[in-house]
Amino acid sequence: MLHVTTDPLAEAAEALAANPAKAERLARTLASRDPADPRPRLILASALRRLGRPAHALPILLDLARAWPKAARTRYELGLALCGVGRGQEGDQQLDTAVSLDPRHAEAWRAIADRAFACGAVQRERRALAALARLDADHPDLGRAAELVALDRHDEADPILRSFCRAHPHHAEGARLLAACHIAHRTVHAAETLLRHALSLDPQSKRIRFDLAHALFAARLAQQALTELAPLLAAEPDNPAYLNLQAACLGLLGDDKAAEAINARLAEAFPANPGVAVNHGHAARTAGLRDTAIRAYRRATILAPHMGEAWWGLANLKIGALSDADEAQMRGLLGGSLPADDRMRLSYALGRRLEDAGDAAGAFALYAQGAALARVKFGGADQDYAAQAHDVCQLYTPEFLAARSGQGSPDAAPIFIVGLPRSGSTLVEQILASHPAIEGTMELPYIGSLVGRIEREGGATRIASASPAQLRDWGEEYLALARVHCRLGRTHFIDKMPNNFRHIGLIRLILPEARIIDVRRNPMAACFSGFKQLFAEGQEFSYDLEDLAAYYRHYLAIVRHFHAVAPGALHTLVYEDLVDDTEGQVRALLAALGLPFDPACLRFFENDRAVRTVSSEQVRQPIYRSGLDQWRKFEPFLAPLAQGLGDDCTGWRA
Repeated sequence: MLHVTTDPLAEAAEALAANPAKAERLARTLASRDPADPRPRLILASALRRLGRPAHALPILLDLARAWPKAARTRYELGLALCGVGRGQEGDQQLDTAVSLDPRHAEAWRAIADRAFACGAVQRERRALAALARLDADHPDLGRAAELVALDRHDEADPILRSFCRAHPHHAEGARLLAACHIAHRTVHAAETLLRHALSLDPQSKRIRFDLAHALFAARLAQQALTELAPLLAAEPDNPAYLNLQAACLGLLGDDKAAEAINARLAEAFPANPGVAVNHGHAARTAGLRDTAIRAYRRATILAPHMGEAWWGLANLKIGALSDADEAQMRGLLGGSLPADDRMRLSYALGRRLEDAGDAAGAFALYAQGAALARVKFGGADQDYAAQAHDVCQLYTPEFLAARSGQGSPDAAPIFIVGLPRSGSTLVEQILASHPAIEGTMELPYIGSLVGRIEREGGATRIASASPAQLRDWGEEYLALARVHCRLGRTHFIDKMPNNFRHIGLIRLILPEARIIDVRRNPMAACFSGFKQLFAEGQEFSYDLEDLAAYYRHYLAIVRHFHAVAPGALHTLVYEDLVDDTEGQVRALLAALGLPFDPACLRFFENDRAVRTVSSEQVRQPIYRSGLDQWRKFEPFLAPLAQGLGDDCTGWRA
């Protein structure tokens, strides 16, 4: 008969994770038998900490650290115990000592990362995550690349990963990391392909599934992202990364109350993280909880005074939320050393404050500073808009459109609102969404995504060769994606993506019964309003006055073309006319849509639907004229814009 000898010390150590009470009992017995052996005392201290008694563990650990100062495991436990009794700074120092003594101490690195996240120490968290990524890799090249990805240095990681994946095409983690580079470079379709391949190789990987959910969200496929996220949340319902992505997906789908509730929960769980507070501010603003948003942004400015995103969040509410004291503080911050992103956002925020105070020169200087930084961050426009407009006109001739008349999906539900950002499209959406037959959704990305895929398949040639069945399929694909955002069961829904004016031709082919509204505004007003706005992403043309002029002319050329080749295909509504004669313009607009007038459209400001654009607070109040000519205060600084617009500076209505 075989007798198995159990090592009591090993048994106590193994019990720590699943049964710390058992570990405590065993360790006390062992420590009493051999007081000179430090191992039972270390297990005992760890068990006490895990049982929520760090104060009892602390004296044991301090004694052990004095006797064995180079023991990394002791330093790790001491760090956690100090944090557990509220001595966080000392605890962090001990955790740092632990990883300096043993750079491969993964538990200590994880503790550093978790504590850094809790207090919003982004760079410290990244360094810890980079160390963990390096330790987790099974190949030196992969370890270096994983470290670079964690440090947000994707350009450096990309060539390493491409080489690695060529040599190891069935390595799941290599594919996952290369996908992270694609997401950073906004080639999301390639990232999704890589991640699905990686998941087929390692179906149980939580990291791969989470990254796939993130890639789907980046592609604006929120429902699919939530499907991938569901099993992860079921296993770890309090994981902040999972919850953050869930909230973002719900926001994209229009469930803004649920998104705000999740962000509020995270803000309560991590009260010292300014980034979490800012996210809560953004979610509260979208949900129409103005006071909650202000409190969240204010909290972030207290936690991290240099955080430009929090200051810009306050300024971007456009309700005069910034005070004299805020102005002084922002001036002081801009006078010091700041990361480029914070300087960019603070420049816009202080510019908004000075504009509200009547200092046009000071405001413009700050807007220009912010725009210069934004142009570096997002990239300049660097596009030949005249050539692009010419290509559109060459493809979508009267003959081309007539030959495909009646093809595509016959569904008349979509109403597209197009134009330039900051031209009144959000106001028009709010007015229409107050009609009982129309549901407002958001700026849906699906036409742009479809265009991106068509471009990869040949662009104009692919469109010209598309069969009637293909055109119908494209239309049905758009409708299936868009209807996820429709919650009220109304006859029509709005897609308010302004830049869809570039795709009017494709919309006519795949959704011939859809209605298209062109919302047009005086180019000096529209372009300057865009110039002084820091957008969440994209709109690269908006950070330079000459680029803005070229883009506005591009917009006019395309819209004018479709008015000429497809009369009645779209309805142009001039923002200034809407302000001057609201009821008359609303009646004409509804008539163009084939809908009866409803008085609720004139009380649009009573509509409590969520608004996701930068005009969210403005459309929650009645129309006012004061904003029409605000640009004139800045006219002395807008000469490059006026020159770039040329004849369209005055002839824009035609």
